[in-house]
Amino acid sequence: MLPPHGLPIGDLWGTDEQARTNVAYWVSRAQDGAAWIGGITGFVEPQLAPGFLPTGVGARVKGIFRQPHFRARAGMYADEIHEAGAVATAQLVMQAGKPFAPSAILPNYTDNTVPRVLTTDEVRWLVDEYAYSAAEAQAAGLDGIELHANHEDVLQLFLSPATNRRDDEYGGDAQRRLKFVVDILASIRERTGSGFTIGVRFNMDEFFEGGYDVDLGIAIAQSLASTGNVDYLHCVIGNNWGAPSYLQTHLYGAAHWSELAGRYRAALDIPVVYAGRVDSAEAAAAVINNGHADVVGIARANFADANIISKARSGRLQDVRPCIGCNDCLHTRILEGLPFGCSVNPRTGRELIPIALVAKAQRVLVVGGGPAGLELAASCAERGHNVELWEAQEVLGGQMRLAANGIPEHESFLRFIDFQSRRVADLGVKVVTSNMAQESNLLAAEADVIALATGATGSVLDVPGAHLPFVYNSHDAMRNPELLGNEVVVVAAEDHMQPLVVARRLSMMGKHVRVVYQTHGIAPVVGKYSIGATLSRLNADGVSFQVMERVTAIEQGKLTLKHVYSGLTSELTEFDSVVFSTGGRANDELFLKIKDEHPRVHVLGDAYAPRRIWFATRQAYELAQQI
Repeated sequence: MLPPHGLPIGDLWGTDEQARTNVAYWVSRAQDGAAWIGGITGFVEPQLAPGFLPTGVGARVKGIFRQPHFRARAGMYADEIHEAGAVATAQLVMQAGKPFAPSAILPNYTDNTVPRVLTTDEVRWLVDEYAYSAAEAQAAGLDGIELHANHEDVLQLFLSPATNRRDDEYGGDAQRRLKFVVDILASIRERTGSGFTIGVRFNMDEFFEGGYDVDLGIAIAQSLASTGNVDYLHCVIGNNWGAPSYLQTHLYGAAHWSELAGRYRAALDIPVVYAGRVDSAEAAAAVINNGHADVVGIARANFADANIISKARSGRLQDVRPCIGCNDCLHTRILEGLPFGCSVNPRTGRELIPIALVAKAQRVLVVGGGPAGLELAASCAERGHNVELWEAQEVLGGQMRLAANGIPEHESFLRFIDFQSRRVADLGVKVVTSNMAQESNLLAAEADVIALATGATGSVLDVPGAHLPFVYNSHDAMRNPELLGNEVVVVAAEDHMQPLVVARRLSMMGKHVRVVYQTHGIAPVVGKYSIGATLSRLNADGVSFQVMERVTAIEQGKLTLKHVYSGLTSELTEFDSVVFSTGGRANDELFLKIKDEHPRVHVLGDAYAPRRIWFATRQAYELAQQI
């Protein structure tokens, strides 16, 4: 099954084009063989005071089930999914604390929003609103709904002893904590009848002090199942901020928590769905074969490859494009306001746009075998061009390979490089490694188009002492960490993962690492769904952090720091190596040399502006559509 994850692709309740884009994504996956599409994130109508504006990712002033065109849009979604051979469901969601909660407590150490405590009358009103929403889903032609009782939903907070401190009929002991969800289930069943599927998505372990653990979670699940109004339990793990978060990154193993789902399955007499870091068909099959669940939910791996199911069925497992679990599919939109995109598959979300074959093939020369160059070469070849790829190193991968150097949890990066390498080979791209591009051999190649994806070079900041022999850039530190001493200061001047990856590489070797950030926080554009896992491991490794400090001078055994706001100075001592993690500098010298010597020269990826994989593959795909 595909749980809800396609909201960033297109708003089903927005313009006609956005709605068609959204439905096209789900239909393409159903056509590939997905049996169950749970694609609607169904925000339930909140009861708000006039003028109050809720906040947060899931905050809504008006629920989707009250939209005037809900039945038409949800009906289109249901009809097209049914035609493609799958069943269609919706999830009923009410994000907690934005503003509602059962008590003035949130299961969250990083969000200090003060929630509004629901009155008893408001709780009863919500019971009716959930039932109305489910009935609207049924009237639109959907096959069922799923209550979102996990990931800081209001329903989870009512079930949890940590967050439900009420003393009315909806809290005070274990049975009363269940009453809100039990009443909703009964009211939905009364409205929809026995032929309509009702499921509950449930957090198996809260991982929160005072919250429920697996044993208490199983007891809660058994009580819900005993009502006779629950047809299945959808078992997940994590929270909005922690380690793990509810969108687990590549730092965790495949289907990492499926054994917990197996404990639930053994204790229940209703089917169990498991979802959580199921990043491959092999991982999904293992969940089923090990008896951990009856159904497996796969989300981000379907972003990565639209044909994961059909490829697996035909035994083409090596042809499945791997998900790298970076979560930029969500974070770029939420944190940076950028459009949706998958880092490894820039075609996702463009299901309505066919790949246009070219009328006349051109000779395209791509220089650089990192994420940008590999995607450009493959995308151009798919359109029918004759493509040649030059790479200066002996192997392909660029900085993505460097980021995987010595870090086992980055193994998915290597799998993606291998996939792209096979992809270009299968498409007939001529790949030449150990080939340093120069102005002379580029112009002599007589290509119609030259595209330079030459990456970025490691760099240091322009401060006194930056070129002393014990000072390194991040690239050199990752390639040759053994050259560094045991006491290392990482100077972070990059806002995403690079400083944290460098710190992890060095700490894994037993080095004591301190990271100094100029920004007011750590890794400011790494979102809450990813940062917790990384910081948890670095903390366990003994890595420490300072923020709002910039390095103004380097001497043997002393760094001079200046607070970025107050300007007050301080010193950092007792180190033997310094690493600058700056994101690098665009390696665009070759582009600048030949841009006026050839009529069609392009620069892309880090050579255009050092960013992340998401930016590199997106640029490559867009450029390929224009050549």
